[in-house]
Amino acid sequence: MEENAQDLIQDSPEEEAYIEKEYQKLKDTYLSSNHRKHIEIIDKAFHFAKHAHQGVRRRSGEPYILHPIAVAQIVAEEIGLGSTSICSALLHDVVEDTDTTVEDIQNLFGDKIATIVDGLTKISGGVFGAKASAQAENFRKLLLTMSSDIRVVLIKMADRLHNMRTLGSMPPNKQLKIAGETQYIYAPLANRLGLYAIKTELEDLSFKYEHPDKYEDIAKKLSDTRMSREKLFKDIEGPISKKLEELGFKAEIQSRVKSSYSIWQKMQTKNVPFEEVYDILAIRIVFDVDDQKEEKPRCWAIYAAVTDLYKPHPDRIRDWVSTPKSNGYEALHVTVMGPDGKWIEVQIRSRRMDDIAEKGFAAHWKYKTGEHDDSELEKWLQTIKELLENPESNAIDFLDTFKMNLFASEIFVYTPKGDIKTMPQGSTVLDFAFLLHTDIGIHCIGAKVSHRLVPLNYTLNSGDQVEILTSQRQKPNPDWIEITKTAKARTCIHQLFKKEYKAYINKGELDLTAFLQKINISNSPDVIDQILEHYNETKKEDLYYKIGKGSIDLNELLKTIFKEKSRSKWVKIWNLTFGKLTASTGSEDEKESQSALKLTENETGVKYRIAECCCPIPGDDILGFKEEDGVVVVHKRQCPTAMMLKSKYGERIISASWETHRVLSYPATIEIKGMDRIGILGEIIKVISEMYKVNISRVNVETNEGLFLAHLTVYIHDVQDVNNLCMNILKIKDINTVERVDNDRNKSI
Repeated sequence: MEENAQDLIQDSPEEEAYIEKEYQKLKDTYLSSNHRKHIEIIDKAFHFAKHAHQGVRRRSGEPYILHPIAVAQIVAEEIGLGSTSICSALLHDVVEDTDTTVEDIQNLFGDKIATIVDGLTKISGGVFGAKASAQAENFRKLLLTMSSDIRVVLIKMADRLHNMRTLGSMPPNKQLKIAGETQYIYAPLANRLGLYAIKTELEDLSFKYEHPDKYEDIAKKLSDTRMSREKLFKDIEGPISKKLEELGFKAEIQSRVKSSYSIWQKMQTKNVPFEEVYDILAIRIVFDVDDQKEEKPRCWAIYAAVTDLYKPHPDRIRDWVSTPKSNGYEALHVTVMGPDGKWIEVQIRSRRMDDIAEKGFAAHWKYKTGEHDDSELEKWLQTIKELLENPESNAIDFLDTFKMNLFASEIFVYTPKGDIKTMPQGSTVLDFAFLLHTDIGIHCIGAKVSHRLVPLNYTLNSGDQVEILTSQRQKPNPDWIEITKTAKARTCIHQLFKKEYKAYINKGELDLTAFLQKINISNSPDVIDQILEHYNETKKEDLYYKIGKGSIDLNELLKTIFKEKSRSKWVKIWNLTFGKLTASTGSEDEKESQSALKLTENETGVKYRIAECCCPIPGDDILGFKEEDGVVVVHKRQCPTAMMLKSKYGERIISASWETHRVLSYPATIEIKGMDRIGILGEIIKVISEMYKVNISRVNVETNEGLFLAHLTVYIHDVQDVNNLCMNILKIKDINTVERVDNDRNKSI
């Protein structure tokens, strides 16, 4: 859905020719597919949409009709859908943006297309907009429609992908909002639906707009190392190709380069430079078989051929052929030692598996073998239907409940009869009981896991065989909400104890508000997010529930989050200037594009403060979140709290940049690990205080069996200072790792 369109302007002859060219490309794509050829209805939909959007322009200045054509092209070429979906994509904005009604669509194009267009119209404007609750309600409508016709969400994915591809024409704050909700909802949802290629591109495009400098840096390094990767691929591909030919296997060998976002993620989590990310290149072997029953043995035959040539890593074999992922993904992965001494991942797939991996659910339907195909995706859609039967009364709560299953990593658990159940990582015995049946969950008293008795709160591991033990005397307990992880279990428990739960929530909210007022701290979203993060909670209601029940001692907050010595940082107000916003003339778009905030040391301007959760410093990519009292809270763009704020409160996001001229000093915490010896701490402090003349505000050191872990909070000017400091500390003998961390919470070695 296009968020903004410009005034009516007549299309030029050149633009008319370009529109016809793009539409012809769409038709050619459809005609070359395996779908039944219903070209007349596609022509009809195109001409109807073109007339409806006549003279309307996108923000980029191009004719609006090019957007529906592009969405339809993605639907046809990259997802592989047919005429009904192509027509729906061409028409997806006409009800929202013109005088056309759903009834008009129904009369002209039939019930199916009208239902899909209606579903797309209801979720217009993104998952979240200015009114978070209303938009979350729209998301519930999306899921409701998705559970009956998955094509709604597939077209929505195509719409979002095209908007991300053309995001450059939007102002910076809108770019951050749209990129944020894309990263937060759409990319994980694309992954869950098996749309791997779309998920990867959405992540990369979000990364490009949230961290443009880092994106360009990785892109340049990928370009600079392309020749060496191509040589490595040829060196590996040749022997494998020859071996497969000798065995009589028909296969295509491809190279796959890790996405920029995935590389950056690994650099962040492993704290390594680009040069030490060793799985940038992967080899993909896609083979052809006549009978689907031959796929599994062929995968293992190719595995044997590859490992005859290259030594496999014993801990890096992933068998998703025997047990597919919940999004339908099937493949056999093995990591082998390449000829240059580096580990290379080899992915082995049949043509069917490759099609499903790239095009997701649409391809899964194409390869169905029977009416009752028991795919993991259909199980997931069934879970959505169950959630929709008893949804949370609050739309935002419902979205949070849904996300618990959407984002979770998976484990595979066996029933006593050997059936496999897929569950989110961290699921407990009680979650498994509710997964089997609500009555089993209500009467569950424990379980036998691998013939060993375990309690309700026992966390399951992948491969466990679980026998649930029940008793008719067992009664459900409101405390069960604290030991369940899955959406289904929590929804059932909420329904059973709706009144009690709400009473505890109301009491907890009142108690927390009174406590914060007592210690002179504003009850702002940022403060609540800090408390949620501290207690590892994702929902405010769960936090209020625990406070109301007395499970959380509010006085503990003074000893942890709101320490006396750090309280000043919570209430400290700095200043911010708006650059060109003082101008009183210019269009709304121009004013919007000028709203990038400059963080300076001036004493005038709009008030802002640094977020405690991520403690950004000059050099970090940042954004601002405008609170209800007008104060702007500055976060790192990759901060989890900022990710949530971008999605739920996108209209209050402000793009921001540093402009401090190295005058102010900012606190930063560095973590140092190494071998313990006499005098090592003195050497570290000498580097910090004598070589760099940096003030140290806090030192925390732990030792354990000859190892030591230190957290030092220092005052520096920017990211470059921190990087230089870390590099010089790393030169000290017996120091193993030095890195900046977001805060100085105690960690164990």
